[in-house]
Amino acid sequence: MNNLSFLIDRFKSRQATIGIIGLGYVGLPLMLRFSSAGFRVVGIDIDQNKVDKLNAGETYIEHIPSENIRAAGQRGFEATNDFSRSQEADALIICVPTPLNNHREPDISFIIRTVNSLLPYLHNRQIVSLESTTYPGTTEEELLPRIEANGLKVGQDIFLVYSPEREDPGNPNFTTQTIPKVIGGHTTDCLQAGIALYKSAIDVIVPVSSTRVAEMSKLLENIHRAVNIGLVNEMKIVCDRMGIDIYEVIRSAATKPFGFTPYYPGPGLGGHCIPIDPFYLTWKAREYGVTTRFIELAGEVNTNMPRWVIGKVIEALNGQGLALKGSRVLVLGIAYKKNVADMRESPAVELMEMLQEKGAEIDYSDPYFPQFPKMRQYHFDLSSVTLSPEVVAGYDLILLVTNHDLFDYDMLQKNARLIVDTRGVYQDPAENVVKA
Repeated sequence: MNNLSFLIDRFKSRQATIGIIGLGYVGLPLMLRFSSAGFRVVGIDIDQNKVDKLNAGETYIEHIPSENIRAAGQRGFEATNDFSRSQEADALIICVPTPLNNHREPDISFIIRTVNSLLPYLHNRQIVSLESTTYPGTTEEELLPRIEANGLKVGQDIFLVYSPEREDPGNPNFTTQTIPKVIGGHTTDCLQAGIALYKSAIDVIVPVSSTRVAEMSKLLENIHRAVNIGLVNEMKIVCDRMGIDIYEVIRSAATKPFGFTPYYPGPGLGGHCIPIDPFYLTWKAREYGVTTRFIELAGEVNTNMPRWVIGKVIEALNGQGLALKGSRVLVLGIAYKKNVADMRESPAVELMEMLQEKGAEIDYSDPYFPQFPKMRQYHFDLSSVTLSPEVVAGYDLILLVTNHDLFDYDMLQKNARLIVDTRGVYQDPAENVVKA
């Protein structure tokens, strides 16, 4: 039996062990899916705190219940920081971060370090799948030569695929199992191995002709959103100057049953994909002598939104005879999107820093973050404020940044002196609500 047939049989029979490297917002749901599909899963993460929590049956992601972790443990799941355990796996799925560096250029150091840590333990009859979002060419330019320099022939001894993650944290309408899975292989046999791996746990498989196509498809998905959000953010500014409610415009346009998809403005982009992924393509495109002007313009619009919001805050306070310096401002919601405990690239943090730099006295309220978490770039020694009519009335301005469902918006409007609403929560005009 050749190596490909051996692997396919292992996946079909559920005898395979799945190794997942990186147990965050992508890796952890993937672990749970493969575990519930009947596979033994070994999870590898360099964060000892995560490893200890998972092995104790505890979660560290708000929308993933601890009972799901405990159930996976009962089915044989183990977490470890020992990369030598990767040799037990038939499949190794890499789900590590791909941020930007200080120059807004791709930082794939997490991928490189992970692959280098795996190299001593790779062997025949394994498949390696990269899921981290990255620029087209990463799989073949960075992973392939490292693996083959280790003495293994990709496509014969070992198999290599790229299959981009498509998680949407906190969205109850889609799960790891039901979101279609794009897969590109380095060779035809690599693709077949990838299909066999993922179809054992995912409902719909979307094979493509190469790893580069799969890498580019992920970037297009998120650039599509970034560009359209940039468009509607620019429309918001135009509508504001004209005295038109952008949210009413969007609602009316969305009644068209064809040719229009509603996107909504906000205080800036957040999350691990949309603020970052476009820069992966613009950086790589320069290698080919291409300037991605359209993408870069959308990025410029979206990046400037926090400054525009601060302008609306200053304008709102001025209307009450107040300066921003010395005013008490409560930032409502610091997660990057509603109903999740995730602050990656949250525009709320940049807004807090800008408010503080301009002399405002700031607090925040977010039920998902009782304490302001430690972050690489920002830190505030603050705890979440518990909202009550008296507390709300004590602030000069409430800046609504993240519209969690847990907030009592009627109570806020009744008691706040001023609200600057960046999310279109308040549809009806009100004297104490300014839309931004």
